[in-house]
Amino acid sequence: QVQLVESGGGLVQTGDSLRLSCAASGRTFSAYAMGWFRQAPGKEREFVAAISRSGGSTFYADSVKGRFTISRDNTKNTVYLQMNSLKPEDTAVYYCAADSRGSWPSTARASYDYWGQGTQVTVSS
Repeated sequence: QVQLVESGGGLVQTGDSLRLSCAASGRTFSAYAMGWFRQAPGKEREFVAAISRSGGSTFYADSVKGRFTISRDNTKNTVYLQMNSLKPEDTAVYYCAADSRGSWPSTARASYDYWGQGTQVTVSS
């Protein structure tokens, strides 16, 4: 079992940056690949980015490639999502998730075992 708590969301303007954090507790953090997903009002939850257990590999949705960066610090049990050049269409609740199964890259919601409660990101135009 692992518990995930996101933070860092907020209200920003188009072109601004935000860094989301996801703190994990419980079982060994480095045993999990980690992902970020987002869900906008009235839409399905969608994959944003994933990072391997060691942090050596990353994978991004096309919509955020070049603007978002996922990273992790296994000594702090934390995964980050640096979001630059934000757009109104990035407005959503952002969730981090943990995948213990080892498939890579994990872009499907069903691949993830544990989820945080989400943090709201709102980008105004």
